[in-house]
Amino acid sequence: MISLRNITLRRGTRVLLDGASCTLNPGEKIGLVGRNGAGKSSLFRLLDGTLHEDKGDFSIPPQWRMAQVAQDMPETDMPATQFVIEGDVTLLAAQQEVTAAEASDDGERMAHAYMALHDAGAHDAPSRAQALILGLGFRTDELDRPVNSFSGGWRMRLQLARALMCPSELLLLDEPTNHLDLDALVWLEDWLKRYQGTLLVISHDREFLDAVTNVTVHIERAQLHRYGGNYSRFEDMRAEQMALQASAYTRQQEKMAHLQKFIDRFKAKASKAKQAQSRVKALERMEKIGPVLAEAEFTFEFAEPLNLPNPMLALHEVSFGYPPLQETGDPTVIVRGVSKSVLAGQRIGILGANGQGKSTVVKTIARDLTAISGEITEGKGLNIGYFAQQELDVLRPADTPLEHMIRLVKDCTAQGRLAGQATREQDLRNFLGTFNFTGDQVKQAVGTMSGGEKARLVLCMIVWQRPNLLLLDEPTNHLDLATREALSVALNEFEGTVMLVSHDRALLRAVCDEFWLVSRGGIAPFDGDLDDYQRYLLDVARQAREAQRAAGKSVAAAAATESAATAEPPAPVAAAPRPDDPAPPASAPAPRSGEQRRLDAQRRQQVTERLRPLRKELEQVEKRMAGLEAEKTGLETALSGNLPPAEIAEAGRRLKAVGDALETAEARWLELSEAIEAASAEATG
Repeated sequence: MISLRNITLRRGTRVLLDGASCTLNPGEKIGLVGRNGAGKSSLFRLLDGTLHEDKGDFSIPPQWRMAQVAQDMPETDMPATQFVIEGDVTLLAAQQEVTAAEASDDGERMAHAYMALHDAGAHDAPSRAQALILGLGFRTDELDRPVNSFSGGWRMRLQLARALMCPSELLLLDEPTNHLDLDALVWLEDWLKRYQGTLLVISHDREFLDAVTNVTVHIERAQLHRYGGNYSRFEDMRAEQMALQASAYTRQQEKMAHLQKFIDRFKAKASKAKQAQSRVKALERMEKIGPVLAEAEFTFEFAEPLNLPNPMLALHEVSFGYPPLQETGDPTVIVRGVSKSVLAGQRIGILGANGQGKSTVVKTIARDLTAISGEITEGKGLNIGYFAQQELDVLRPADTPLEHMIRLVKDCTAQGRLAGQATREQDLRNFLGTFNFTGDQVKQAVGTMSGGEKARLVLCMIVWQRPNLLLLDEPTNHLDLATREALSVALNEFEGTVMLVSHDRALLRAVCDEFWLVSRGGIAPFDGDLDDYQRYLLDVARQAREAQRAAGKSVAAAAATESAATAEPPAPVAAAPRPDDPAPPASAPAPRSGEQRRLDAQRRQQVTERLRPLRKELEQVEKRMAGLEAEKTGLETALSGNLPPAEIAEAGRRLKAVGDALETAEARWLELSEAIEAASAEATG
């Protein structure tokens, strides 16, 4: 087992762990959670030997083999399959020993070396490597492509496949889902469920953690807190503990106040001095319970759009793709013949395997790409807020958040897109502050910021523009769990339209009420939930594998693959579906009728219209309540002073009137809140 006893770990002057202790047992699957900067990745570096503890005792079984994803971007012309095979360090060592034995001309050594090579799985290594590569979303025609020919995200997938290829008793995965789409994520979950070793994973995807882990270790205030159960169970138990601690703290504070009051009152009286002294000692001996210091929550909201065109946009026989590389060439068409309308208030999740055109569709709607053919008609006053997958790369590393906001103001002014936003520098500073960019952070170079801070800056810039259509392409890749939750809440309260591409199933479930499936060169409604989609992915992948075998795979290769599936825990569940995959199985959900979708959209629009005046009145009532509370506090303070008799009577009458008005306002606030809650439930139900 892994044992940490009274560990102190520093990075520079910062103490990440201070006398922390924890035990991790063999075979456990542990989710390591905590806010950004808490020390999760540094704990990984302690486990892999890169860092050493400053104090305390740390032990890990010396015979354990460790595997983890290399963080450097691979730069090699090696074929993808061979690159992944070389992740099996046991096999690599056996191959090197065979080479050395053959060179030594020692027959006995060669016999042992060949036996070790067989035990290391040399006979089925290519099929095992290819199963991992296909499971992570690559096509069969990419198995022998040079590693350097892939983009950065795909090369990081190869690094993940290389780590999974390595036999290990301990597997460390730091944000393994960041470069995966939903189908590859489903495959990885299944692989990890069958992994026989000890797993430590850092992830901000709560559904991934729930599916994979059975223990949660929380880093908070330089301590390690172990919880039995997955992430959702951890949240429940931690909430219970915080409630118990808060209650115990309150009771103790009341008891201490009572003791102190007795001491202050009677310490000077000789007849009570002995009792007072005993209470002083009781107060000193009391083990103090700390107050509950909950981690600061991050929240934000989208401003109410100035208008809601309906429909937002209409697509008529639109084909999506990329322009020709040369003037005489043909464009690359990925999705063709799409005729759809996007209505006000819709919440659309866009599903589909990587490479089928999800991002291309979103980029075209966002005007980053031009439609290959067909017509896109935008509603009058359409204002798009676009979060692109590569949006973080678009930020200027040398510029500060404040400079980004000032440039945004200039761009919107030049385009005539200012919608009454405050544009003074102090106003921009204040707005950045609502996204946790405070003090000197507004003048910190973006290039020195974390991925999460950059993502928050992009969200800040989008919110400032007051969009009525949000196009979000993988917005959560660099966000921690708290910020993801804040985004989910903000999107649910947003009155405009949302089109969302994400592998974060918790966000998709919370935000979207309908799905589009981009598949086989088209877009069709997917009338089911994400569980249905997950089953659909597995069915399609199984059909793809069967078709591949039927197309001419040799019996020997099929047997080797089958042997790997039974001998190794990480047998692949599915290769990612592609545009030429077979049609979905008959059990796939049937699409809703166009009339039903139109009626649903109308219902949502009606609810939105009904909510608008209620929310405005609620805001007015809250302001009135705040004013009355302030006046009440002022009157009570004045009455506790030395007012003249005539003013005391007048202040008393005014206090009674303010109290009555406050009670009436509170009753109205409750009525409005219940009405808004009921209408919101109707919109989502």
